[in-house]
Amino acid sequence: MRKIIVSVTTDLTTDQRVEKVCNTLYKNGFNVTLVGRKLANSSPLKRDYKVKRFQLFFNKTILFFAEYNIRLFFYLMFSKKELLLANDIDTLIPNYLIHKLQRKKLIFDSHELFSEIPELVHRKKVKKFWLSIENWILPNLKNNYTVSNSIANYYFNKYKVSFTTIANYPQKKKYEKTLVSSLRKDEKIIIYQGAVNIGRGLELMIETMSLLNNYRLIIIGEGDVLKSLKKLVALKNLKNKVVFMNKVSPIELSKITPNAHVGISLEEDLGLSYKYALPNKIFDYIQAKVPILVSDLPEMRKIVEEYGVGEILTSREPEILANKIETITTSDYQKKLKLAKQELVWEVQEKKLVAIFKNAQ
Repeated sequence: MRKIIVSVTTDLTTDQRVEKVCNTLYKNGFNVTLVGRKLANSSPLKRDYKVKRFQLFFNKTILFFAEYNIRLFFYLMFSKKELLLANDIDTLIPNYLIHKLQRKKLIFDSHELFSEIPELVHRKKVKKFWLSIENWILPNLKNNYTVSNSIANYYFNKYKVSFTTIANYPQKKKYEKTLVSSLRKDEKIIIYQGAVNIGRGLELMIETMSLLNNYRLIIIGEGDVLKSLKKLVALKNLKNKVVFMNKVSPIELSKITPNAHVGISLEEDLGLSYKYALPNKIFDYIQAKVPILVSDLPEMRKIVEEYGVGEILTSREPEILANKIETITTSDYQKKLKLAKQELVWEVQEKKLVAIFKNAQ
């Protein structure tokens, strides 16, 4: 049984992609250890494989990155393993050093274009730091995969390294609709689930709610702009039309999502990371048979055009957005959603994923 250490900087609780990867590897005979961190509010974890969570002194800024990477380096140094899986650039340095020092095979999963995320647009020195890591390590990697064809093409064009696309589809599962107590049966529900960060189009969506009658917006998740969004809702006097549910478990989420009439993914074009994004929430909506409204960005547009499961927002004006939502809620997408639900699942990706690890160079 080949032993693999998987590393990520999150607290592991809601990182569904990493959990799916670990479960797939475990089912296919790998001895998996997942390394992350533990925060003050982190929930307990029960997994079939081993989990290691660092409790850090620092959980923000460069001090967090430095402490986590030093801890990870020494953990990897003195742990038995044959394979290393680094998730995103912020875990790559210690994995790459161990790969070189101990000649262990390294696999890299790029969840996004890390150096192009919107949070770095106006932070030139920080962006330069992450780019320097990319420029140093990525040209030397042989076993890579990422979430979309656009990101894979970007890396190949820039670094001449190949990336396999392993889309972040959800696993097959039954959704059991459970009516949320704070919602009325006669309301039409718009849902957003995921990180509540800059550039997710949530300010625009909140502005648009004043134009929609008998609609309710549910925002599920936590992030950097959550407080400012709550202030905006209060300022616009929309507390009766917007519900914040913060972070919920995947099980609870699967009960809430089927209540929705529209699932939104309205990322702004704030750098290449968002431009090439293919958010997993899109596929969660489809699995719950909820039609989607997405930004006019290449990967998201492709899903809507290929499967016909919703609409594309081509103009970011409240009136246009309101019209698109009303179009979706008065149309029938169920036959196309049923087909897409069968095809856009993690099980379709698993063979490609396992092949990467079994054939790692």
